[in-house]
Amino acid sequence: MIGVLAIVGLSFDGAGQLRTLQRAENLAAEAARAGGQAIDRGAAIDGRPTRIDKDAALVAVANYLNAAAGTSGHTVSFPEVAGETLIRVTVTITYNRSMLGPFVGEQTVTVTGDATARAITAAAP
Repeated sequence: MIGVLAIVGLSFDGAGQLRTLQRAENLAAEAARAGGQAIDRGAAIDGRPTRIDKDAALVAVANYLNAAAGTSGHTVSFPEVAGETLIRVTVTITYNRSMLGPFVGEQTVTVTGDATARAITAAAP
């Protein structure tokens, strides 16, 4: 009986942790998309290359994640690749183990998801 309960607990909490990881990945992707849409409008209007407005992107990411709720925290960075500034968002979510927590000693597990986005500089072909 103990073996069956252990298998059920592993299945239940394992699936819950995987769902939480998927949620973290989805939130990171959508937050990066929201931040990537915050472009320097002045440069775009003048016909210069489209680039991410870092201050506006930070606000857009924070607004998106606050509206989504359920995150433990997030970080935003702006890596440079081939002269282009990208936005990278890492989201942290805590999963509460409901079946295995009392037996393994740790009631919570922290999962992270991350995604990178870029400002689109030309129309798709």
